[in-house]
Amino acid sequence: MFENLNWWEIGALLMLALLIFGERLPKVIGDGLRMLRGLRNMAQGATADLSRELGTDIRLEDLHPKAFIRKHLLSEEDEQALRKPLQTLFDDVKQDLNGVKSELDDVAAAVDIRKSSAPAEKAAEASRPAQRYDLDAT
Repeated sequence: MFENLNWWEIGALLMLALLIFGERLPKVIGDGLRMLRGLRNMAQGATADLSRELGTDIRLEDLHPKAFIRKHLLSEEDEQALRKPLQTLFDDVKQDLNGVKSELDDVAAAVDIRKSSAPAEKAAEASRPAQRYDLDAT
């Protein structure tokens, strides 16, 4: 919960809370904790009611529509039948992209060979006087 805050920021928040609530701070903290416990008990009660009504063991993660359908409505064979066309499409695209990557690697290697095989161009560049620029003047 506080992973984005460092210790100085947490200390500043505690000091701010102490200034705002003063002597009532322990009562405010107790009321907040009591409210959190009540919310947790309500969520556990709702989960228990759903489990009892549906006749299965349900966790909060199972209430996501995709997870609910996958767990309670589809068999493993149905899920594999749904995944097979997408998996073959994914494999085809991956194979095509690997071919493009290998062709680009070949082109990059050919360009590197041409650069290294032109020593005359490098000698011509080295014989030209270097231009000097005053970086502070710009």
